[in-house]
Amino acid sequence: MSRRCELTGKGPMSGNNVSHANNKTKRRFLPNLNEVTLQSETLDRGFRLRISAAALRTVDHRGGLDAFLAKAKDVELSANALKIKKDIAKAQAAA
Repeated sequence: MSRRCELTGKGPMSGNNVSHANNKTKRRFLPNLNEVTLQSETLDRGFRLRISAAALRTVDHRGGLDAFLAKAKDVELSANALKIKKDIAKAQAAA
């Protein structure tokens, strides 16, 4: 399982640990990933996604998974999230 947010594409970053003596050693900054179930109002079902805490706040701010995916860029989304986005668009076009 990769350490990458399925909705925003946020992944690990690299940097340095800096000691009091100013010694520098490499380290990784990992995103705060959580496995959550997000509900789609259009499809009337839940989807399990591994997303960052910041992405979860953004989904809430935009008004749910459907609204978030409508505005999201396809390049940032994972294959799973892209499939959900297309299913939602198809269901909204049919309704």
